[in-house]
Amino acid sequence: MSDRSIKLSARNRLPGRITNIKTGEIMTQIELQVGDNHVVAVITTTSADELGLKMGDEAIALIKSTSVMIMAKDGNIGGL
Repeated sequence: MSDRSIKLSARNRLPGRITNIKTGEIMTQIELQVGDNHVVAVITTTSADELGLKMGDEAIALIKSTSVMIMAKDGNIGGL
């Protein structure tokens, strides 16, 4: 199946390289270097196994906009 045949609602796609994997019994933490940024995702260990993820692999972080927070660069949290 080519990437063009996959349809997703997530529009925010951040390609990077896997820098660390911490595998637990139920959940696995995947660390991804995306340019100068570091992205961490937690997925089920079953999913990580099915994807065959390994250190150094190229991967894409898909971010659904409903779960992203934004903070001003100066750290101002609006009235606090």
